[in-house]
Amino acid sequence: MISLTQYRRQWTGNIRGDLLSGLVVALALIPEAIAFSIIAGVDPKVGLYASFSIAVITAITGGRPGMISAATAATAVLMVTLVRDHGLEYLLAATVMAGLLQIVAGFLRLGYVMRFVSRSVMTGFVNALAILIFMAQLPELDPSKVPMLTYALVAGGLAIIYLFPRITTAIPSPLVTIIVLTLLTVAMGWEVRTVGDMGQLPDTLPIFLIPDIPLTFETLRIIMPYSIAVAVVGLLESLMTQQIVDDLTDTSSDRNQECVGQGLANTATGFIGGMAGCAMIGQSIINVKSGGRGRLSTFVAGIFLLILCVVLGDIVAIIPMAALVAIMIMVSIGTFSWSSVKSLREHPRSSSIVMLATVFFVVYTHNLAIGVLVGVLLSGIFFAWKIAQLFRVRTEITADGIHRTYHVEGQLFFASVEDFMKAFDFKEAPEKVTIDVSRAHIWDISSVAAVDMAVLKFRREGADVEIIGMNEASETIVDRLAIHDKPGAMDRLLGH
Repeated sequence: MISLTQYRRQWTGNIRGDLLSGLVVALALIPEAIAFSIIAGVDPKVGLYASFSIAVITAITGGRPGMISAATAATAVLMVTLVRDHGLEYLLAATVMAGLLQIVAGFLRLGYVMRFVSRSVMTGFVNALAILIFMAQLPELDPSKVPMLTYALVAGGLAIIYLFPRITTAIPSPLVTIIVLTLLTVAMGWEVRTVGDMGQLPDTLPIFLIPDIPLTFETLRIIMPYSIAVAVVGLLESLMTQQIVDDLTDTSSDRNQECVGQGLANTATGFIGGMAGCAMIGQSIINVKSGGRGRLSTFVAGIFLLILCVVLGDIVAIIPMAALVAIMIMVSIGTFSWSSVKSLREHPRSSSIVMLATVFFVVYTHNLAIGVLVGVLLSGIFFAWKIAQLFRVRTEITADGIHRTYHVEGQLFFASVEDFMKAFDFKEAPEKVTIDVSRAHIWDISSVAAVDMAVLKFRREGADVEIIGMNEASETIVDRLAIHDKPGAMDRLLGH
């Protein structure tokens, strides 16, 4: 838990930068929220209300200052069939339930599972998101749907984004891009796609409402699978984005508090007619690149979003989509880890495979959870294989051939038990056999079963077997699970 002084500093330590970056992010959130609403099959205001609510609440209760959370594609795609089969009210109920599950995850301190996500998976996740962000802009660059002028505006927007900071960094270049391109298109009367073409913006403030659904077990059975999926995917994307923002800002944050903050935001959002959401890597990077660092930037983004939609909706509606596309292309370029491409030949082959597999499955399925899961599984498999290669057994025998000692070195677990068993010559049958595990560690059921089998096979050949050098942790698992000193041990072991 952070102190009150630290918490206050997270609000007031960067007021000017947070205000300006919050405005830029608010503008970038509008088309995204509308697009995600369309993906989920609901009215645009559902995504816009959600983005406002989630941003404001996570600014107050989240664990990562400066990170932007709102309605996202990752959670929207999970709700499609629920909305289609049961309607909006069930989506709102599922959002509330997902939030409650995330709160529980935070109190259970499940945020620490991020320590099992390797750097290769993180790099793959970032690269895949960069590709998805760029791909999401392609419909706005489709020559059959947009005039050729759009390409000139996007190019001009990118030029402003990258060249304006050479003049001054006092004003975020993405904000300048939006202002310049909007004024230019209005003054010249150019016919290009605008934010207003994406959908009607809400003109009223959200109100508190309770989802109109029957409070029955059947309802719970319907919404629970969707709620679990949304909770898991939402936390996964939020925690991954949190780690990225930590790295970008060279600061640390509280993962478990972020779980609780995301949960509170989604729970509250379901009661004002909004859909579930989570952290957004694209908008978070826009915020950081625009100078946002504190909680105020996220809070302002949510408040500005609501003001822009409800009060200034007519003005926002005329912003050309080309300006926002240029910003998102900048985000895509800045998000992609270009150094990871250069490092493919230098890094271990297993690390490169994990990174590329994560990218492939995220992009192919458009599901962050599947891609990251594949990456984590591959990381675990490669790690187990590497550790298994460090395992060996040395042996020595006394001059009289009566006593043989096996020195086991390394980690004895499911991937190394085969090498462990192959190291013994059970037919030799000396009078005494000592298995020295002082330089080894016994980890799991498979390794305990292998120790049992080795001891019992030597005893079957008439040898006196002794295990020495066992550390405290290994001794604990062996005492609890081993059966070689129990009656009928050989029959029981061979029976399985």
